Amino acid sequence: MDSLISASARALATGDVLTALKHVALREDPPALALRGIAMAQLGDLPRARELLRNARRSFGAHEVVARARCELAEAEVALALRELGGNAEPLIAIARVLDARGDHANALQAWLILARRWLLLGRLQEAADALARLEAKPLPAALAAMAGLTAATLALRRMRIGQARTALAHARSAAAGAGIAALRAEVDRALLKLDQPAARCLGNGIDQLLCIDQVQALLESGGLIVDACRRGIRIGDCWLSLARRPVLLALARALAEAWPAEVDREVLIMRAFGMRHYDDTLRARLRVEIGRLRRLITVQAHIEATPAGFRLSPRSASVVRVLVPPIEGELAAVIALLADGAAWSSSALGLALGSSQRNVQRALLELEAAGRVHAQGRGRAQRWRAMPLGGFTTILLLPAALPID
Repeated sequence: MDSLISASARALATGDVLTALKHVALREDPPALALRGIAMAQLGDLPRARELLRNARRSFGAHEVVARARCELAEAEVALALRELGGNAEPLIAIARVLDARGDHANALQAWLILARRWLLLGRLQEAADALARLEAKPLPAALAAMAGLTAATLALRRMRIGQARTALAHARSAAAGAGIAALRAEVDRALLKLDQPAARCLGNGIDQLLCIDQVQALLESGGLIVDACRRGIRIGDCWLSLARRPVLLALARALAEAWPAEVDREVLIMRAFGMRHYDDTLRARLRVEIGRLRRLITVQAHIEATPAGFRLSPRSASVVRVLVPPIEGELAAVIALLADGAAWSSSALGLALGSSQRNVQRALLELEAAGRVHAQGRGRAQRWRAMPLGGFTTILLLPAALPID
């Protein structure tokens, strides 16, 4: 490796992209193409970065296995930044194994970190945890350690382990300071800021209060009966009952919990559960059926008693009943939560992350665009969607698969 290539690589490692480009801007040899591709990725020109990395990979000889694997690894990170989440994990795992076998342990660990971040975006938390476990107790460069800390913190937040998240972010901040990369330090600072922003609303018994993530955890651990509309279920202490696939029962439970200890009129329950403003004997009969199903489902946690006007929720052991709802609600909330990371998403990637069809996602995006919440860039297959600046609260509880739903 010649001196200019070495100088460019050192500049990239410290985040000095312009200096790195000055050293290799006019060169067309494979190492220079690869470094220019990485530099362009750091500047945000991801399509150009991918083109340069592919040209570099093709230019390296068949015997230059490590160099080709490094280019493939950089391409995988560009694909992650472009939110191209299709395909399987096997190619990235193969890259990690090749690099590890050839002694490039730092880049092998980088491959596992990219895989963990990809699983997180798809809401597959256990796979993300398994990939992150590959980095534990391993010596990491400072920048890689900071990204590993950020990823571990995000995983902990998705699992509602706030103490672990704060510890991981503290490690990430220390590593980012050691790396000396301003953009990395800013990313850690933004993650720390989210911990103090409102993450949910607490409703019930006349209360409507914004909660930060620590207060959400305290509420869930309080021993009260919590109807959790963020993760779509009912919790008392360590007991979790999922209603993710039973939206009518969740709507009834929420209406009863919001009114506790008072009763809820049948007309109100019909409107909340079925979305019908006008009711008849058929809807009253359907309400009785659904209340019976909910009563049987939560018989350990609470009793639902009939009153002359409607129904009342009576917890069996909890002394308080509360409802936890996202800071923004509706069918579009999860789309907004994914777009809130600032990246440009394709509708197909959003569909993969949400477990929904691409067509449904496209309808949601068009609705959000009409409301001025998102905007599109490009056309056809190159079209990407970004959220308009959204501040004041964190969307962590809106993300899919925050807790197991089955």
